[in-house]
Amino acid sequence: MPPYGFHVNAAEVSMHLSSLIRPQRLPSLLLSRSLGTASCDPFSVLRADAGADPMLNRKLGCQGFGASVAAMTSFPPQRYHYFLVLDFEATCDKPQIHPQEIIEFPILKLNGRTMEIESTFHTYVQPVVHPQLTPFCTELTGIIQEMVDGQPTLSQVLERVDEWMAKEGLLDPSVKSIFVTCGDWDLKLMLPGQCEYLGLQVADYFKQWINLKKAYSFAIGTWPKNGLLDMNKGMSLQHIGRPHSGIDDCRNIANIMKTLAHRGFIFKQTSRRI
Repeated sequence: MPPYGFHVNAAEVSMHLSSLIRPQRLPSLLLSRSLGTASCDPFSVLRADAGADPMLNRKLGCQGFGASVAAMTSFPPQRYHYFLVLDFEATCDKPQIHPQEIIEFPILKLNGRTMEIESTFHTYVQPVVHPQLTPFCTELTGIIQEMVDGQPTLSQVLERVDEWMAKEGLLDPSVKSIFVTCGDWDLKLMLPGQCEYLGLQVADYFKQWINLKKAYSFAIGTWPKNGLLDMNKGMSLQHIGRPHSGIDDCRNIANIMKTLAHRGFIFKQTSRRI
């Protein structure tokens, strides 16, 4: 079933439109009206015809870009075989403590062809500089002291991540994968900052990523000031789980990505760290 709530047969729609207008491309607003929709759904068309306006990925709103009826049921190919959705939770307090340390390390392996979750890496992490979580941190993240006590340290977790990446075939040079985060903080500041403090190396696969906030703003044309909450609201998606739970945030990121991909958006790298 198409992801837009269209309960129509594609062949019937094509015949109906061909009887109304000869050009193969027509504005999305006209297409919306011909299907009997009352409002202009910014994602009513999956993607434009081959050779369509390259600005499609800039804004998928009601810009009147050309589209074919057949495109409604297609799924645009992504540039990556896999997306690795990541969202850290870290020690925190008011005023902020230094250094912050990662206490939850989740990764979802998202298939770039189906946009479905294929594998999960998830562990809590034992902080070593400030081993005792603050009440503020527990209230914000839902992570209690017992969840991090006795867990592997960041150094051990990074070794396990590398083993998981190898097992999942993600270290194969022929496999294209990229991390996805909600913002640049996780991989631009948090991980490299803690690794520098502890004298650890940052693997090359952590040095380029997709910032979902930027991708969303390219697609929709507005910046999601409140992150996942704004993105879910902007696409009428139900928020999954608890805000500031790393694994739940990853599931929300994956759901937003899947929705954007089904509606025609092609994800590209937005950020990198040398």
